[in-house]
Amino acid sequence: MAMDKSSKKQVYLFYCAECEDLARQVASQSDLITLQTIKWRNFDDGFPNIFINNAQDLRGQHVAFLASFSSQGVIFEQLSVIYALPKLFVASFSLVLPFFPTGSFERMEEEGDVATAFTMARMLSNIPISKGGPTSLVIYDIHALQERFYFGDHVLPLFETGIPMLKERLHQLPDSDKIVVAFPDDGAWKRFHKQLDHFPMVVCNKVREGDKRIVRIKEGNPAGFHVVIVDDLVQSGGTLIECQKVLAAHGAAKVSAYVTHGVFPKRSWERFTHKNGESENLFAYFWITDSCPLTVKAVKNKAPFEILSLAGSIADSLQ
Repeated sequence: MAMDKSSKKQVYLFYCAECEDLARQVASQSDLITLQTIKWRNFDDGFPNIFINNAQDLRGQHVAFLASFSSQGVIFEQLSVIYALPKLFVASFSLVLPFFPTGSFERMEEEGDVATAFTMARMLSNIPISKGGPTSLVIYDIHALQERFYFGDHVLPLFETGIPMLKERLHQLPDSDKIVVAFPDDGAWKRFHKQLDHFPMVVCNKVREGDKRIVRIKEGNPAGFHVVIVDDLVQSGGTLIECQKVLAAHGAAKVSAYVTHGVFPKRSWERFTHKNGESENLFAYFWITDSCPLTVKAVKNKAPFEILSLAGSIADSLQ
């Protein structure tokens, strides 16, 4: 049941430079969210020279920061602000980090490996406690749920998901009654199948043949269906392409993909774009959220990409 307006709180929302578009969309969801600005400057030596505007007005207010750790170069300046805001005697502090970038480096396979997911969690666990208590940390579709236990007691992780936006979009399709959801591996199945259990499912896996790892269908039948591959993130996209080929070979009418986080280093999204005159474009749709703002700008108006915005979900999480 929705809370009435009187039980909700006014939130002052700050944001990093590359999240400006998403921040404006979040603020448009509610008149209880007010955007605030920061002067992001640098000294001559390249280190940050940052000023939080209207800092004196934040005392006793609920404050949030929308972050994007898209590269190592922007993390330090954002952490500087993230550490500063709770100490301005704010009523509460929330950090929205839609994409937790080191989430897939969460374990050691041999002595010497560095689990940088734990390093990032330690950095965020050092956010000062505000007047209202620990920081609320909102993250979407983190790679492994056990990473919750990497965080210290100064932050309260709130793990959200982009799957509701995908389900809404699938129900809008003309062939919504012919959808099958496919997972590229057992890990993706474990992560998402309970949220999508009203769809028929296909599970793929990789098997080793000599020096190669081949994608095979482990269970399910894609024949005659519009198959949507679901995963938490994409990097180079090689696994998605191999899955598409296997699904098509087993009779899928068409194949689409959804990932919450379109990371796409080195412009790897280009291998998925529809080329004029090309007889076979592999994916009918490729849905991503706006958790990675630089990717959103790069793929805007480029088929088969569609953006499913997290703005409404983020606005709700700030309450």
